[in-house]
Amino acid sequence: MVPKTQVFLILKHSSILFFSFCGILIVSLLLLAGCGNDLKTVNAITHNYTGPAMSAKNIEVVFSDSGKIQAKVYSILLNRYSNPEPYMEFPLGFKVMIFDSVLRTSTTISANYGKRKEFAHIMEAKGNVIVRNEIKKQQLNTERLTWDENRRMIYTSERVKITTIDKVVFGKGLRSNESFSDYSILQPYGQLMVKKDSI
Repeated sequence: MVPKTQVFLILKHSSILFFSFCGILIVSLLLLAGCGNDLKTVNAITHNYTGPAMSAKNIEVVFSDSGKIQAKVYSILLNRYSNPEPYMEFPLGFKVMIFDSVLRTSTTISANYGKRKEFAHIMEAKGNVIVRNEIKKQQLNTERLTWDENRRMIYTSERVKITTIDKVVFGKGLRSNESFSDYSILQPYGQLMVKKDSI
């Protein structure tokens, strides 16, 4: 359980575009200057805006609990939406690094697309999802995955491929702790043994 999770956004050589703030401000000023006091028109435009409230490039998001770093997310592009429920979107993919108690990278998660629901503390990954347990040297490949930060779990109902030091296992559906050290495949249907010297 992570009840006191804090999220920090670190911008690394990035340009922030406050689309809603700057865009709405400019449009509002233009409308006010050109239309007199037609506030209904201004409100209609500002309330119909559906783009991101913020956009940033080359970001690092730090998740901490009681001042202790739990995970970091890296992405080329982050879009944050505020309505109706706040969420962060990683349209060009992301990489998550989850740390153990001594700040070693225990697990990594990467995908072509990501979306994190801020209130629910749930992150969804799609497209070429790869989870690696760096300590056990095992890897999960799938096309869709959910990371529940509160329950410290990852799960999917899609097809999975798990590669370990000595075997490759195939199946459908998976439940695991977030470090991918204790997992179960819901419908296993194949296994290949691998020689250690062939890896």
